Amino acid sequence: MQGGNASGSPDPADGAPASRQGTRRAVRWRAAAVLLLVAGVTYNDWLLQLWVHTGLDQRNSYVSEAFASDQPHQMLFGAVELLTAAMVLAAACLVLPVLPWSWAAAGWAALVLFAACSVADVVLPMRCAPSREAGCPTANVAHTVTSGLVHFAVFASMTALAVHARSATGRRCRAGRWARRLLPVSMTAAILSAGPYVGFFGGQGIAQRIHLVTVGVWMWWLAAEAARAGRLTRPAPPPTARTNAERGAATGPADTSSPRVPSCQGSTPDDGSGARSCARGAFHAGHQCPGRAGGFADCPGPV
Repeated sequence: MQGGNASGSPDPADGAPASRQGTRRAVRWRAAAVLLLVAGVTYNDWLLQLWVHTGLDQRNSYVSEAFASDQPHQMLFGAVELLTAAMVLAAACLVLPVLPWSWAAAGWAALVLFAACSVADVVLPMRCAPSREAGCPTANVAHTVTSGLVHFAVFASMTALAVHARSATGRRCRAGRWARRLLPVSMTAAILSAGPYVGFFGGQGIAQRIHLVTVGVWMWWLAAEAARAGRLTRPAPPPTARTNAERGAATGPADTSSPRVPSCQGSTPDDGSGARSCARGAFHAGHQCPGRAGGFADCPGPV
């Protein structure tokens, strides 16, 4: 039964809960976009070595060596790693509650694993810097495992979103489409960076830094998709307080045969219930299409 006030017009307060919910979702997406945008930069903290003298050769050293236990700048580089992990975790936690379970949600959930393993990477650092200290072993079991899990989480995120982009609901998810191109580059660079573990020394620093750049690009693509979702998540404005007579004078006789819902681009004729179906979650005139989880177009998870 449609709510109303004493004059018979819709009560503006009826749309307030939906409006607030849409606003909260938009804020979540926009905040996640900002966090991932910054995280994509801070994850490449090897750039700090251009200004902070670490004594490490960028071509032949791992980035993790900068926060090895015996290094002078361990606290600085470790703090940047932890800050990055916290931003990625916060972004994923903002997005996941508004997503239905899907490949898109799996891709965002992989970021939680990424953040957790990044923290473990700092908590279990390398004991020394093998590229500059003779006798320092390259292999450090605990740190190697956590680093491997960070790589796995990134690749899982890209793979899940690439699969989602091939589904009917994700065909317009840009990040998922680009993941198919970025994943082979990122994985190849990560494999080449493992040369010292199998006896091939030299150039591992370049390969690892290429991999880190691809991860940063991935975070920026996720940030772009989150920003897009924030723009598309617009709450439907609450009904106006005009009376039926005023509406009739402005638009003609009121149609009382069935309730109306906000119009959507690509909608189909009435199905008899008065509700109009919305094709692919499109938006029209700022109205949110009915029945779409998360409140954004095309993608249950926009990436």
